[in-house]
Amino acid sequence: MLSPFLSAVVLAAAAIVPNADVPAEIDAIVQQYQERAAVPGVAVAVTRGSEVVRVAGYGRTAAGEPITERTSMAVASVSKSMTARAVLALADDGRIRLDDPVTAHLPEFTMADPPAAAITVRQLLDQTSGMSDTTIRSFSGPEVRTLREAVAGMREAVLATAPGTKFEYHNPNFQVAARMVEVVSGMPFSDYLARTVFEPLGMKDSRSVNTADDLPPSARGHVKVLGIPVALPEAPGFGNGSGGVLSSARDMAAWLLAHDKRVPNSTNSYALGWFFGKTASGQPLVHHGGDLTTSTAYQALLPASGYGVAVMANTGTQYGDAQAIGDRIVALLEGRQPVPANGAPVVVDAVLLLLAVPVGLLAVRGVARSRRWAAKGRSALWLVPLVLPIVLFAVIHRVVSFLYRGRDVAWTQVAHLYPTFMITLAVTALGCAVVLGARLVAVVRRARADAPHRATERPA
Repeated sequence: MLSPFLSAVVLAAAAIVPNADVPAEIDAIVQQYQERAAVPGVAVAVTRGSEVVRVAGYGRTAAGEPITERTSMAVASVSKSMTARAVLALADDGRIRLDDPVTAHLPEFTMADPPAAAITVRQLLDQTSGMSDTTIRSFSGPEVRTLREAVAGMREAVLATAPGTKFEYHNPNFQVAARMVEVVSGMPFSDYLARTVFEPLGMKDSRSVNTADDLPPSARGHVKVLGIPVALPEAPGFGNGSGGVLSSARDMAAWLLAHDKRVPNSTNSYALGWFFGKTASGQPLVHHGGDLTTSTAYQALLPASGYGVAVMANTGTQYGDAQAIGDRIVALLEGRQPVPANGAPVVVDAVLLLLAVPVGLLAVRGVARSRRWAAKGRSALWLVPLVLPIVLFAVIHRVVSFLYRGRDVAWTQVAHLYPTFMITLAVTALGCAVVLGARLVAVVRRARADAPHRATERPA
């Protein structure tokens, strides 16, 4: 169980202390950002010490319902700090030690690389296990629907680096940790998280789910096309332990209050599901963002002033709106002038979509002239340029993964991240496929038509 100080935290969470100036300024920041950046729905929690400064919902969900302080939204990778808290609860009870090998508590965790047996619990939570997106495809690999399946899927994988030698952000670290919690506690991870973290803090709106299919309507979001938010289902993916928590502004305030006198501390840049850095004014910053393809989240602790900030936005990774709002609130709390939000970008989207028009027209022209093309007797090498866009469309997630320095990305995620580019690429690939097919048909017909003539030309 959690430490005794949490009983006081629960009482503090119930007392929302108004402030005449800061809450109104927070509202102004959020509403201005929503209007200019086209963000339909936002939830915000701001605390200081043992007081709640502001909890509020703004705008609407993708289903059109008003967002309130009790609306359940996705916190994505902010979940990692909560998973770490669940693991620490086991350590507080003496059931594990952070420097134990994971296999001491989770024998089913095996990999093809023998050094993996030395991975410790702490290395999972600090993301220094040696596991990597470059060797374990957690998004583009086989479908996973449970923590047991997630761990089982690593059996043939190898490490990218020796355990404890390098930080590398990798979601399965926390999926292994969550599965370990299940095995040690003897209950589903979501139940243990509720019993040891959510219930003691009074977080009644919070729970953890397995996959994108489990998201309720309130936790679904949007992608932006031409600066217009378009409601879409979340791209398929498994997130329990690493990014599956749903929470509300009210609950996130309680979560922030739990860190009033227990702010995470580390000499490294990452530990226990938190990043460690500095604000723009040079003050310590303990924070973590969360990205899904249709929503984002952000949490920050400011140890010097005692403030805590949490933001959830129902627009996807493409523009990082939750952190952008969080950064502006942090600036306000530090006495700096928040940067005004920029308008939703439309020029790039417009250019990409306009490119699809001439591409489509060229495809129609190519089909119309396929017989003329075949009559010229060109070699098959002339068809290669038509194949390239088709191949690129099929493997675009691999290209994006390379550009992201090895981070694993699924094809459906790319479609959510760059919708206008993918529309244009799809039109191009389809156009090339149609022209390719028309030219091949024309070549075959030309060959059949020429066959009798070639037969009569043979010498007797």
